[in-house]
This record gives sequence, C-alpha cells and structure tokens, in this order.
Amino acid sequence: MVKVTEDTFASGAVNPFTKQTEEIRRFTLSNDEQMSVQILTRGATISSIKVPDAQGQVEDVTLGFDNLAGYASEQNPYMGATVGRVCNRIANGRFVLDGKTIEVSRNRGEFQLHGGFIGFDKAHWDVVELLPNGVKMSHTNPDGHEGYPGEVRATATFILTEDNCLHVRMDAVTSKPTPVNLTNHSYFNLAGHKAGPNGIYEHTIQINAYGITETDANSIPTGKILPVDGGKFDLRVASNLGDRLKELQPALGYDDNFCVKFTPPASIANIARITHPPSGRWLEIASNQPGVQFYTSNFLPDKEGKRETPLAGKAGAAYIKHGAFCLETQKFPDSVNHENFPTSILRPGEKYHHEVIYKFGKQH
Repeated sequence: MVKVTEDTFASGAVNPFTKQTEEIRRFTLSNDEQMSVQILTRGATISSIKVPDAQGQVEDVTLGFDNLAGYASEQNPYMGATVGRVCNRIANGRFVLDGKTIEVSRNRGEFQLHGGFIGFDKAHWDVVELLPNGVKMSHTNPDGHEGYPGEVRATATFILTEDNCLHVRMDAVTSKPTPVNLTNHSYFNLAGHKAGPNGIYEHTIQINAYGITETDANSIPTGKILPVDGGKFDLRVASNLGDRLKELQPALGYDDNFCVKFTPPASIANIARITHPPSGRWLEIASNQPGVQFYTSNFLPDKEGKRETPLAGKAGAAYIKHGAFCLETQKFPDSVNHENFPTSILRPGEKYHHEVIYKFGKQH
C-alpha cells in the first residue's frame, strides 16, 4: 500500500511570479517495498528517491539539497525540477511561429536554456489534488513570460506504485500557439547520491535509440540526425559507462539528445535501462516522447582537473563532475527552428501530454 504524507520543506520562500512569501510544501510517497519519493512544490521538484539494493540496503539515488537555499542558488543545475516552458536550448533565443518572429529571453549568452531566467523550475506550483498514491500540482505561466506567447496552464502528476514505479505525467494547454516541451531533470546515481563519479563509472547503460541530433560547440542542433550505428553513441547494447566515457575523450562526456525507437502501435517506448552491478540496483525508463537527453553531469564542479569546489548537496554530499546521470525525456532540442524535428508547437484546443515512468528494481 502506498502512503502519502506532507510536511513543510521551507517557509519564507518568495514566489518569483507574485513576489508573495509562501511556504514550500513537501510530499513523501512511500510503498511497502522500501521505496519512497519526495516532491517539492518549488519547481514540482523530485528531491529524493530512496530504493533498496540487492541486500536490502536503502539509499537515496537522486541528487538534491537539504534546504531552500540550495535550490534557490545560482549553482543549482535544475536538480530534480520540472523544466519548461521549453526545456533544453533555443538557438539565438528566436524562432518563427505562424510567420511571426518570436524573441525569447537568452539566459545563456546567445541562446535560451530550460525556459529562460525564471522557468517552471523556479515557480511555486499549486497543489491541485492529493491522490491516494501521489500528488498533482499545477502552474499557470503568464502570456508573454520570458517572451513566449499565450498563457500556459501546466500540471505535473507524480504517482508511486507498489511495483517500484514512479509515474510522472506532465500536461499543458495554451491560450495561443506556443512551443511547450517539458521534462524532469532528475540527477541519478544508483550507487547512492553521495557515491560520485566512482559510482557512476560502475554503471552499465543501454539506450534504445536509432540516432542522435548533431550539435555544434554550444550543443545547439544543426538539424541533422546522425545514426548511432557502431559509433561512440551506439548504446543499444548494454555497456559500461566508465569505458564509454573514456572513449568519448576529449569530449567532457555525454550531453546529447538520443532519438528514441518506437515500435508501432505502442505509444510508450522503453527508452533506457541502467544497472549498477555492485549494488544490484537498476532503473528502467519508458516514455511517450521522441527524444531523451543523456547527460553525465559534465558541468558539475571539476574537482580533479580544475580544482573547483564541489557543490554542497543534501546530507553532507559533495557533488562533482560525472557524479550523476540524467535521462531527460523530451521533444528534440531547438525543434522550433527545425521543420524536420517532431513539432513542439501547442495550439489552443490541443493538449500537451508527456508520460515518463521510472521503474526501479534490484538484481537477486
């Protein structure tokens, strides 16, 4: 049986939209299989996922912070947050929609990343409904915010099941044509959130993809889809992540959109399977989205090479480069500027619907 409890994560948080001081609520979903998930109303953020290993040892396998200051810091790399209105990059902060040029904010030099300066990750989401096994939250994003046309009403629903699946559903409607591309930006380490790169290098990974979107030096897509066949990005057969990262050098690591292979008539595809053999933990991800950004935390502080100070995480953790991986299900990055990519344009009367399932288990 799944239980849902609530407490206050932080008080005195300033809502960036209303400027009102509010409390940040935290919901804990737990089942009888020793799995628990914590969700914050700030950014509809997954702040903790605890699962057992093959010996029954329970660890938190997602990165995060103990307090509001951590999440509000400029150094927070979107940990666990629901990202929008458009996740990933928009080249030059510009696109043409129905013959009109739209200019959006550019919060990363020449491009926009993850929705701009105040994206969905910084919003205080309203609790719409407490479910027997989860919670549903909503955020209304104003017309013109960060340059985007239309008022968008989004919901994020988090449901935990008895078979150790976390179901995340992101839905949205709009008052005007606008791009919508949401994702969840959880950082995982199945060895435990404190285990760092040594833990990550022990993982094996398999991604069910036929190609990647080619990018330039700023990770902006060129419009080309490159087949993965036999190359450095061919992860269709499970392989050790540490070995694959060595093969990628001098690149910093993976930060690429993989194009997912769907088998009709299925509307949800198995996207990835990650295992951590020493602990026996594994994670399978399934989604109805055409892409997934595989990111190996290349821009967390580089303690070894650049002697950068680790990012202070929850429970005394020190987060550094390659200390976690992300698998962000999504429409393709910069799809607003590439007609050959699956469209991210949402129109009045349509519904954006994004499902992703994180299934955890342990090898016996």
